[in-house]
Amino acid sequence: MIATHGVTRIALALTLFISVNVSARAITTLQPQADYQQYISERQTVDFLIQDALTAFKSPARVSDAGFTGKLPTNMEIVADRLEQASKLEPYRADLLFSTASAYIYNRNVNKALMLYQQILDIAPDDVDAHSYIAAWQRYKGNTTAVESQMAELKKLNLGRADQLKKVFAVIDEVTLMPLRDALPADVAKSFTGPTAIITLGYALDPDGSMNKVLIQRLDKTLELAKQLPDAMIVVTGGVPQSHQTEGKLMSQWLVSKGIDSKRIYQDNFARSTVENALFSRYALAKHRIKNAVVVSSGSHVRRAQALFTIASWETGPRDIRFVSVAAIDKPLAELQKVSDGDRQGIYRDALKTMGLWSFRSYPLEER
Repeated sequence: MIATHGVTRIALALTLFISVNVSARAITTLQPQADYQQYISERQTVDFLIQDALTAFKSPARVSDAGFTGKLPTNMEIVADRLEQASKLEPYRADLLFSTASAYIYNRNVNKALMLYQQILDIAPDDVDAHSYIAAWQRYKGNTTAVESQMAELKKLNLGRADQLKKVFAVIDEVTLMPLRDALPADVAKSFTGPTAIITLGYALDPDGSMNKVLIQRLDKTLELAKQLPDAMIVVTGGVPQSHQTEGKLMSQWLVSKGIDSKRIYQDNFARSTVENALFSRYALAKHRIKNAVVVSSGSHVRRAQALFTIASWETGPRDIRFVSVAAIDKPLAELQKVSDGDRQGIYRDALKTMGLWSFRSYPLEER
């Protein structure tokens, strides 16, 4: 009995030992191979960097210069710096590379932007947007061989995009080569058949909500055209508010105060850029089946405006609409005949945006 009890006690002890050790092994989990807190911090850092970029992008959003509005270069340098830092932390996020490249385009550093687009192709060799950007900016630089190479790749990847880009290039060439005029020739006005529109682009209001002299110059030219084309619809577009006023609203009020019937005027009070001027106003042109449109803006801006309205109308029509331009002179007319490199770059940049290539793609910093 004593021996039996001894064996029993030994067996029980072994059972308890095995049970305890099995339980210990059961609650031993495989730990992450890296510190998870590091990833939380990295994610937060990327978000903070993008938020910094957004703040710089918006404040201040626009600056007056030679008859057009644009981003402050110093702010766009901050945007580029913050986005580039974020892209280094998240090297597979192509949206950050696209956004960083766009910031460098605003800063007129096309070479740096091209390097970033190439980085995107290192990640995704078949990315249609990256190929499109490279083709466009190499064309801007005059690198014919590089353009042909990218266009050949685009044709294989997306023939429709390649054809669309060719059309955009043709529009850019047309507006950069066209002579500027500060009046609508009588023979051109007589050639208009069907519904006609005058499209006048807004200009950043002064901080107190009053209209800048640049905008008044555009309205003076609009008034001339409204009298020359008495049956024409008038589109006034601009929606960056200052002191609870928008360009579109004030432009309309100014024209009415000069004797223009308010029923002739369509206000767009939402557009915040030239791209949005075209995208938001095109539906008014489509609804009224406009056949002829006279685009009015400052001489250093009107080519870009005509290009964007032409491209925007491809999606909405009217399909056979004809655009011509009249400039409100902000520089001597002879000087305006030559397109500056900055103006040409702005035409390329905004033409790509209007055709649908978003420039900033990193939420919450998003802009077409």
